[in-house]
Amino acid sequence: MKIDILTLFPEMFTGVLSASILGRAAAADLLTVETHNIRDYSTDKHRKADDYPFGGGAGLVMMAQPIFDCMAAMTGEGPAHRVLLTPRGAPLCPDIAKRLANEEHLVLLCGHYEGVDERVMTIIDEEVSIGDYVLTGGELPAMVLVDCLARFVPGVLGGEMSTEEESFVNDLLEYPQYTRPADFRGLQVPEILLSGHHANIQAWRRSQAEEKTRQIRPDLLYK
Repeated sequence: MKIDILTLFPEMFTGVLSASILGRAAAADLLTVETHNIRDYSTDKHRKADDYPFGGGAGLVMMAQPIFDCMAAMTGEGPAHRVLLTPRGAPLCPDIAKRLANEEHLVLLCGHYEGVDERVMTIIDEEVSIGDYVLTGGELPAMVLVDCLARFVPGVLGGEMSTEEESFVNDLLEYPQYTRPADFRGLQVPEILLSGHHANIQAWRRSQAEEKTRQIRPDLLYK
């Protein structure tokens, strides 16, 4: 899978893309992620990529020309699915991540400042948000999206069950997890997890997931 990220601040991605699971996925050629500086495609002699909004208002708006040309350079060799990271987009969820993980080529556009010139929407396939809040730019959301969808790329995670038993799958939060030692400073691992009875363990995990969801995210139960 290939992902191109269009951004004004490519230096923000260095550590995230080279570490942990994403770094191993890249080393194994399961995932190729490249960043591209939108300013490099500006026709302005000062590499300007933003300007004041028509009609007035606070802040700056990312200009259409550098984005159009940068996007064209990324998609000129074949089809690609183009995503804008923006607070007004559809909320990121496992279904969206799974769908995007099936794309051969993704191009992610990081909004910044007060957003992008609306004419850019003519070359965007969908808008995605990571939550109902506003950040200084789309770089952090792009990192979150890449990390989230990478988990659904075959081979990236160690086991196929890893994405099937985690939070938000089946609209439940994940059940409690424990590891060695069984007794840590008087805090005991639930006896059922030490029983070896897989059916009972699965039933316990299901009930614990439901209880966690009821306590923390009861809104999920109404789905």
